[in-house]
Amino acid sequence: MRATLQAHRVETTVGQDGTLTIDHLPFPAGESVEVIILPRSASLQPGNPYPLRGSRVRYDDPLQPVAADDWNALR
Repeated sequence: MRATLQAHRVETTVGQDGTLTIDHLPFPAGESVEVIILPRSASLQPGNPYPLRGSRVRYDDPLQPVAADDWNALR
């Protein structure tokens, strides 16, 4: 029988002493869990519908067809 994967997302801030405290988890006491910690990127914050706005863009030969030489590889 396969176990059902149950994920729980929590956003918190690292304390001055470099520790995190997570309370009221929806898992029973003694259950083994995996913890993955990712930094919260400013560009992924809710309310930023245009995360690429202001980023640099460079076009090499913008009027040339893309991958024109690859069409013959399909034959």
